[in-house]
Amino acid sequence: MDKKTHRTGLEGYYAVDEKNRKLRYGYTTGSCAAAAAQAATRMLLTGEKVEEVALQTPKGILLHLLIEEISMDEGRVRCAVQKDGGDDPDVTTGIYVYANVSRRDAPQITLDGGIGVGRVTRPGLWQAVGEAAINKVPRQMILENVEQVCKEYHYTGGLDVQIEIPAGVELAKKTFNPRLGIEGGISVLGTSGIVIPMSETALVASLRLEMKMLVEGGGSYLVITPGNYGQTFSKEQTRLDLTYSMKCSNYVGETLDMARELGVKGILFISHIGKFVKVAGGIMNTHSRQADSRSELMAANAIRAGADLETAKEILDTITTEQSVEILKRKGYLEATMKEISDRVEFYLNKRAGEQLEVGTILFSNVYGKLAETSKVPELARKIMKQAEKKAHDQCADKEQKPNQQKNEEKKL
Repeated sequence: MDKKTHRTGLEGYYAVDEKNRKLRYGYTTGSCAAAAAQAATRMLLTGEKVEEVALQTPKGILLHLLIEEISMDEGRVRCAVQKDGGDDPDVTTGIYVYANVSRRDAPQITLDGGIGVGRVTRPGLWQAVGEAAINKVPRQMILENVEQVCKEYHYTGGLDVQIEIPAGVELAKKTFNPRLGIEGGISVLGTSGIVIPMSETALVASLRLEMKMLVEGGGSYLVITPGNYGQTFSKEQTRLDLTYSMKCSNYVGETLDMARELGVKGILFISHIGKFVKVAGGIMNTHSRQADSRSELMAANAIRAGADLETAKEILDTITTEQSVEILKRKGYLEATMKEISDRVEFYLNKRAGEQLEVGTILFSNVYGKLAETSKVPELARKIMKQAEKKAHDQCADKEQKPNQQKNEEKKL
């Protein structure tokens, strides 16, 4: 099949940058792995060559991906999908992601990583030590696609599925993987299956537009989270009205600047500790390429809270803040350390926000829930709820007013 004329299903999907240029969508290494695993399983069970598969992504976009590098042996099939990150500056674009699927005696489907897929060597990540660095969503995608093919062909035996990325051995040296304790290759990533390209300038501009729409819709007090973790916590663990809420990604400083410019009166940030511990050090762009000092800031504030040197050293050896939180909880320093961190978060946010903007922060952990809140949170929560009540009242008044207006118009007629 001709690559040049092949259609993946992404042809109508574009992002637009600050110069109004169209940027093509792409697909993740996770999508490549799932598609290759689906194809290899189908070829193994039917004995027939597969040159293209359809893959439903978590984003809701149906991909049609070409299958290449096919090798069929007795009881084993190996094939690949070439990664295309669209117009995103992605170092993995062009690499081949392979799936090697073979039969096994036991009626079980196993999934592991082969050459070029990193292996976890330190605790603290989603995967356990010794496991392949195949993240949660890609892992689920791979297994679901393999299981679906088995169901389709009424196969009840076992399969071993191995994902390989030969180019990943060298590419890993350009990533943060070695620092995170992932050795020997790259991670198989992707939460939506789709790569959406966007420049930093364009992303900040889109955030400003979203905030402007909230303000024009009556939002003077906003609930803002860096990402999906914060949104989930806001919905499930707070009673706040989220009518006027948005995500700010890593752009904490820019969010405060645009809020002042647009006349916002107050912001309640709700953030996982892993993002906002950086703000406790005055870091206003929380992307890892800007600063990755989480364990250092956790350790420094633990010392301020009275922790001993051994505890601080233990924290410095962690690779996730959830690990640090667990250590602090176990040693009895969690509450005091979170108070130190939240005080400093409040200081730096207020410094950037200025006097005309009220700012509060709730910090949480995925494991331990709410960790701390800054001094203005109760007052901001009250104003957010009052704002929601006013909006609901105004909407009711509008509904009552419309029938009256219609009656008056009928009388005039």
